[in-house]
Amino acid sequence: MTGCAPRERSTDDSGAGAPLPAAYTGVEELPEELASDGTTIVVGDPAAATTVRLYEDPRCPVVEEFEATGAPALREMTLRREAKTEYTLASFRDDRVGGDGSKRAVNALRAALDAGKFTEYHAVLFENMAENELAGGYTTASLPELAGHVERLRSETFDSAVATMKYKDFVTASQKTYEAAGGDDPRGPGTPTVAINGAQITGGLYDWLFEKESFDQLLDSAHDEPQTG
Repeated sequence: MTGCAPRERSTDDSGAGAPLPAAYTGVEELPEELASDGTTIVVGDPAAATTVRLYEDPRCPVVEEFEATGAPALREMTLRREAKTEYTLASFRDDRVGGDGSKRAVNALRAALDAGKFTEYHAVLFENMAENELAGGYTTASLPELAGHVERLRSETFDSAVATMKYKDFVTASQKTYEAAGGDDPRGPGTPTVAINGAQITGGLYDWLFEKESFDQLLDSAHDEPQTG
């Protein structure tokens, strides 16, 4: 697969051969919304045939690796309107390594969603995660500073939301949703956890998430046989 051109593929039999809508030209155009459950952040065309569920903690180094390696395949597919992503944001790393950086980052990401800048800010946070961890994790000082890297995100409203933990209830609820997804493990499924059209990627295929071409193959296969019902 090369480029970001939309494929001439229909998502149902009635429109066989009809071209897909024009691709988004950049992540700043992607639709973003909070789902009705109050914790899931949905990014991408709501009509996309493929749904990818991601469980991420902003301080998890394995998530950082995923975002730098395999995740660009998902980003390209989302821009082509072939996939949408459902994010559940965890904050358990604070209990493991100390501090409250995960909670503060999740709160800031929720504030970015209100500004329509979740996707762009999410990318900036992971691009700068290692540097922030060396300094002890995300803080009320570093999170607004990083928002300055996203056009039209930094504002008094955003800074206030970060400083006051405006979305602390969201942070708590999102962590509980993550824990509930762990099934028999009350700690949660681990991050990153990826499910494509409801099927969690496990076993030997899990390593495919960390290589762009391999993850692209998984996504392509799911798109060829989209979810039903």
